[in-house]
This record gives sequence, C-alpha cells and structure tokens, in this order.
Amino acid sequence: MPTLTKLYTMDEASQHNTKDDCWIVIDGKVYDVSSYLDEHPGGDDVVLATTGKDATDDFEDAGHSQEARELLQSFCIGELDPTAPVIPELEISSKKQPAVNSQKLQDLTKQYWAVPVAIAGISVVVGFLYLRKK
Repeated sequence: MPTLTKLYTMDEASQHNTKDDCWIVIDGKVYDVSSYLDEHPGGDDVVLATTGKDATDDFEDAGHSQEARELLQSFCIGELDPTAPVIPELEISSKKQPAVNSQKLQDLTKQYWAVPVAIAGISVVVGFLYLRKK
C-alpha cells in the first residue's frame, strides 16, 4: 500500500523559520531540519538563511557529500505542492484611487517649498557679498 505524501505550499514552509521550528525546501521536497540545526557543520545561521525560499541552489553550491544527502532524506516531511503558486498573488490597486504615498509627497512639497528657496537665496547673497569684498 503506497504511503500518501503530505503536500505543503511555499507559504506554509516559509512560516517555519526559527531555530526551534525550521523547514527548508530542496528539489521540491520539504524538510524539517529543526533537530539538526545545532549539528549542522556550517552553523544554524546558514540553514536559517534559506528558509522561505527554494534552497536547492544554496544546497548544491555548498557541495554537500553523498552522506549529507542521505542524512537530509531522514528529515523529509513532504513535498512542495506543484499546483500552488510559488509567489503569492499580489494585490493590484485600482488606478482610480490616488496612491496615498504620492499624495503625502505632494502635500509635503507644497508645504516645505520655502526651505530650498531660502537656502538658495542665502547662498546668492553670501556669494554676492564675498565677491563685493574682493
């Protein structure tokens, strides 16, 4: 009887990103490496830096041995759901609504226009006085 493989989304896997609860995704498989972090030869920070993304390239670039690859299999808890989007859907704002940040910037520009004008005016006066003394 075949065992059912648990499917996880990247969003689910990325929520496990602490030293006490650390999941990584390599080659479409999800691994719970929480119990191994203290033993990892490269340190736990190297592994923690790969949470929340596909760590396949990082794993391959590190040049792990066959023994390390076999050990990794013992931490496998499931697979990445191939039907789930890798990147969460972005909320597209309506063009009918003016952006709040641009409105704030316009307000600040209208309110503080005198400061750069004053600095430019003072610079002109100081320059004129300096040239007049020569």
